[in-house]
Amino acid sequence: MRVAVPGGELAVVEHTPFAGAGPPILCLHGFPDVPSSFAPLARLLTAAGRRVVAPWLRGYHPSTLAGPFTAERLADDLLAVADAVSPGEPVDVIGHDWGALATYTACAVRPERIRRAVTLAVPHPAAFMHNVPRQPFQLRRSWYMLFFQLPHAAEWALMRRDGALIERLWHDWSPGWSPPPGHLDEVKRALTASMPAPLEVYRTMFQQVVAGARPPGRIEVPTLALHGARDGCVGAHLGDGQARFFRDLRAEIVDEVGHFLHLERPALVAERALEWFATPLARAV
Repeated sequence: MRVAVPGGELAVVEHTPFAGAGPPILCLHGFPDVPSSFAPLARLLTAAGRRVVAPWLRGYHPSTLAGPFTAERLADDLLAVADAVSPGEPVDVIGHDWGALATYTACAVRPERIRRAVTLAVPHPAAFMHNVPRQPFQLRRSWYMLFFQLPHAAEWALMRRDGALIERLWHDWSPGWSPPPGHLDEVKRALTASMPAPLEVYRTMFQQVVAGARPPGRIEVPTLALHGARDGCVGAHLGDGQARFFRDLRAEIVDEVGHFLHLERPALVAERALEWFATPLARAV
């Protein structure tokens, strides 16, 4: 499936239950990753009767490599996929890493199109920006964000030695755990075919922060935020106090799990997500 967006199209992977398709769940990956990261989770979600739709984000071949790579454009892409698979009804969304940022932004600008959201590994951006100065160790975790600002050098470093830096990031971010066989090979192939686009989102974000851009506002969409206690990329406590940015938030730090918690613990994430999606919506006050 392909979905038209400004600048081209998004390639979309679909997982459909054998006994008919239930309401769709959109799953959005982050960096450095690809939609197959959601395959173990999708098997559990489709077993529960849900249709799972996972696009390749803008900047990742075979989706368009054209920018701009703002959070707003990523959110627009999410909403375009939602319109394509569920034009008449709001959708449920699971977003990891950059997919989480796209989810927050889409929830802020078009809350009527998203019924419930689950975010993985990234807190509300306003909480992130508030807490970073109070948790200086995060600056060590985020070294790669500054490194990625270097044109050509960052691309070269990621691709040299058969993508050794990509493997290092995965192992640093989810310590003591190894991804499924062949997954990092697929990630490396996608990045090789996509450079420098996957890094442009970091460069755009940095430029926006320097320019004083404001993060998404208060989220009205009911949101479940899951974060691994051993996340080596985004510290689990960077979400402290984020409830004030939501109308309805349930936040959980998952023990013994790192950054890629949907791959490390797909059964737990599926259980939490399905429970959250099945919870009746509270009446707005």
